[in-house]
Amino acid sequence: KISASTMEAQSALATLTVSAPILASDPLLALIASIAPPYQTKVAITKKGSDLSLSIGAADSSASVITHRNAILRSLCGLALHNALDTIGSSPLCFLGGHSATSFAGASPTSAIAMAGISSWMSVADSTRQGSADDASVLIGQLNDYLAGRSFLVPSSAPTVADFDLYLAIVGKISGEALEASVNGFNNARRWLEQCGATLDELKIVASKNATYSKVPAAVIPKGLNPKPRPLPLFFYGEEDESVVAAAAAATSAASKAGGAKPGKATAAAPTNSGSGGGGGLTDEQKKAAADKKAAKNAAKAAKKKDNPKKGGGAAPAAALNISALDIRVGKIIKAWEHETADKLYCEEIDVGEDKPRQIASGLRPFYKLEEMQNRDVLVLCNLKPMNLVGFPSHGMVLCASNADHTAVEFAVPPQGAKIGERVTFEGFDGEPEGQNKVAKKKIFQALAPDLKTDENGMVNWKGAKSVTSAGQCKAVNGMANAQVA
Repeated sequence: KISASTMEAQSALATLTVSAPILASDPLLALIASIAPPYQTKVAITKKGSDLSLSIGAADSSASVITHRNAILRSLCGLALHNALDTIGSSPLCFLGGHSATSFAGASPTSAIAMAGISSWMSVADSTRQGSADDASVLIGQLNDYLAGRSFLVPSSAPTVADFDLYLAIVGKISGEALEASVNGFNNARRWLEQCGATLDELKIVASKNATYSKVPAAVIPKGLNPKPRPLPLFFYGEEDESVVAAAAAATSAASKAGGAKPGKATAAAPTNSGSGGGGGLTDEQKKAAADKKAAKNAAKAAKKKDNPKKGGGAAPAAALNISALDIRVGKIIKAWEHETADKLYCEEIDVGEDKPRQIASGLRPFYKLEEMQNRDVLVLCNLKPMNLVGFPSHGMVLCASNADHTAVEFAVPPQGAKIGERVTFEGFDGEPEGQNKVAKKKIFQALAPDLKTDENGMVNWKGAKSVTSAGQCKAVNGMANAQVA
């Protein structure tokens, strides 16, 4: 049996130096440090301070030293340890989605893009940790849309380090009933959150197997969602008596609440069939009686509806949510510059008719050159809460039209002659905009955005209603037709 000291002495690939306070405050770093193969990684824990570095190679001047937390995590998961933590087929140890080796030296463009995506999403996690609980709640709604056609943040058979990083950032801000409320109705986000939480539980077991050799304290993972039991669907012929359906549903519900029925133990008595046909089910007499009862019930409903037609009056339904809830204004980009660390973001100062310009960050660097950003007339969604985007305080959103796969993006712009700061309205919807707190809490933009589009002529509409300014209708600057505007 190899001793811990011998194992440490033979660890040749990497040395992680980290202070105990940093390790205690970063569950993902603690978890990955625990899982990293002890024969490849030495973990040196200092008692105080904020030490954090990863030395790769021999312990001399030729060693490469990394000091940025996100880069350290990606290195531990990938090439620094010869991809020991990124092996397809050995889930859950697939921290980079299996893309680390295939992205090296441009072997796979798909993997290279996935690795870039992991880096970007970890930057989003950084911003989430710096933001508020409301910011995290808004992000959950945005993730729900993003994950509609995806299992995880980047193409992968399992959650990657980016998924875990963003998950831990979110549950570090909101938990318990507040988290349940934030994911209510967002099935894609709920599925993702539950999967990340379950996989982290598996990884804690993997980490415990290294406990003999590892000096790293066990990671404390914040509590996420409590996955709700999902009973299997029940099948009926449609002719059963209501009492039969109710009894079967009650039995299934009880089994789900108890965590599922144990093998060999029935949770409720099932109806038996003493007639022909063998197996379980209903007798012919029971089926006929159920059909007669159902027919009689339907006839009674029809008669009641005929005798008591619906009348006007009564309580008025709640006003339907519509595009007037959004405060979209005509703006002008006064100044634009590249974000210092986020390679997809521009930072802008935009005049929207207020006392001072707003600062807004936009992910437009892949689509516009810096000189094309200057002195642009744009449309700005103004009633969004301020939030940090990779350390930049952003208050609002520049609206753009984009195709389905987001490979083509162009500004949504006001008509020539529209006044800076004037509000863009839509025909037939003249209400006042909601406050930014309500827009965030009720996820109003997420609810309205799917119907904000350009028509076949590239003009901006909401559910067919034309956008309106003092100078005419707004449009996609190059006429992109049938595009999403967001």
